[in-house]
Amino acid sequence: MKDLGPDFYSITDLLSEEELLIQKTAFEFVQTEFMPLINDHYENGTFPLDLATKLGDLGFFGSSLPHSSGGAGVSNVAYGLILHELERGDSGLRSFASVQGSLVMYPIHKFGSDEQKEKWLKDLGSGNKIGCFGLTEPNFGSNPGGMITNCKKDGDDWILNGNKMWITNGSIADVAIVWANDENNIIRGFLVEKGTEGFSSSDVHGKLSLRASITSELSFSDVRVPDSSRLPHIEGLKGPLSCLTQARYGIAWGMVGASIDCYNTALTYAKERKQFSKPIAAYQLTQLKFADMITDITEAQLLVYRLGRLKDEGKMTFQQVSLAKRNNCVIARDIARKCREVLGGNGITVDYSPIRHMANIESVFTYEGTHEMHSLIVGEHETGIAAYDS
Repeated sequence: MKDLGPDFYSITDLLSEEELLIQKTAFEFVQTEFMPLINDHYENGTFPLDLATKLGDLGFFGSSLPHSSGGAGVSNVAYGLILHELERGDSGLRSFASVQGSLVMYPIHKFGSDEQKEKWLKDLGSGNKIGCFGLTEPNFGSNPGGMITNCKKDGDDWILNGNKMWITNGSIADVAIVWANDENNIIRGFLVEKGTEGFSSSDVHGKLSLRASITSELSFSDVRVPDSSRLPHIEGLKGPLSCLTQARYGIAWGMVGASIDCYNTALTYAKERKQFSKPIAAYQLTQLKFADMITDITEAQLLVYRLGRLKDEGKMTFQQVSLAKRNNCVIARDIARKCREVLGGNGITVDYSPIRHMANIESVFTYEGTHEMHSLIVGEHETGIAAYDS
């Protein structure tokens, strides 16, 4: 299990045999199936979609959901370890799995009808169908309650109009979970299938971050869907926000994986690269970087481990998730930069992963709640005052 390190505080001793096996399986999948592909896909701005069913076969979509909902029924810690390993490969790979499991399968499992579950969850869990999550809009990100996308009841149907932006998997999705405001200012969720009249998507181009990920805009022009497409067991913002809590949980784990990949890459390089007749790892300033980084990695590992156990016990709060997402994004961002420094000029090429992670983390730092918003969520919890309230 040494390849899965570093593990300065022997946190693997706290994991079950099943959790360790799941992590090892995910690690080996990423190394053998994904890493030989990532540089080409990153440079070309594409995603290896043919891996979807392989991820599904391994149970990596919605892994902590029960088998009846397309998941694998594993612990939330095990699910976190899967996303840890996927993001060690690339944020685009973890994002693909995170959206599929936390933002599409989870709301259908939690808020969907029996018919919706029967129709979608098995195929989503297997990777035979792809989903996306439409909440963010061109002018409403941190304030989703201000969304302009609207839904209007028309007999037994609903009419949807509006636009969603920065949607992972948008143009390749078979179904979109779409959130819209009704005439009474109640936010409702809908399952909108690809090919529905008036529903279109277009990809965002020119990205310098998350290049190995499909990012799209969704447009709805008098899209008519039956009431059977509405998520029946949820109303209001608590629906999409509860989905985001699931996704943010995975991000907190993923950022540890990205940090570890950067760290291992830089450490190996520092031991081999010689300047002035000795490895650069032998110099005090270089060792200071590694001492700081291993401390931060250990902190992040302990944080997500405890968070996962709280989630398994049904005790996790969204504020705890905000703290973890906020903290681990900061740590990963800093580690990626330090590791690029260790790599010197070689660090700006695709031959070494830290600069790719560094660019990706700029997106992860912002999406699923900006650093500032998570700071205010934690701040409100501690002070009792909502600083973002109007």
